[in-house]
Amino acid sequence: MTRSNAPRRDFAAMQERRRRAARLFAAGRRSQAEIARELDISRQSVSRWFAAWQQDKPDWIRGAGRAGRRPQLDEAQRKQVDEALRQGAQTHGFATNLWTLPRVAAVIERTTGVHYHPGHVWKILAALQWSLQRPAKQARERNEEGRRLWMAKRWSAIKKTPGGEEPGFSSRTKVESRSGRR
Repeated sequence: MTRSNAPRRDFAAMQERRRRAARLFAAGRRSQAEIARELDISRQSVSRWFAAWQQDKPDWIRGAGRAGRRPQLDEAQRKQVDEALRQGAQTHGFATNLWTLPRVAAVIERTTGVHYHPGHVWKILAALQWSLQRPAKQARERNEEGRRLWMAKRWSAIKKTPGGEEPGFSSRTKVESRSGRR
């Protein structure tokens, strides 16, 4: 389920930008607008950084850090889940080898003790670089040779062809006879 194309925050690059801004503030040769253009950031951010730099606040260069909630599974636990999933669903007591979100949620809880709602499990699968797979829907008893022959001979004889009989109408409100009268 590879879905995670969202850009990740590069905290090191953000911190380096703040350091560059501090050096430019200390040089004092440029306006805040010029600094904003050079660093490709908003004027509001430069203004906030300048105020923090002037007040000599120690943490302004480091930034706020991670945005959002911390993940419930650490890297080691995610690796455990990945290994458990690779063993197959039947190994974990399921009737078929098909992984569904509720089944994956159950395996995550058994493996790590962390409960996830089945609707949110796809995010973990995306982080593990698992992709969505749909099983082929074919009957086990399917006779491929018989199906091919039927499609070639019988189907071509019974299928409807456009314009084969009378012209049809797409609307039931339009009733016309052959003479064209309504």
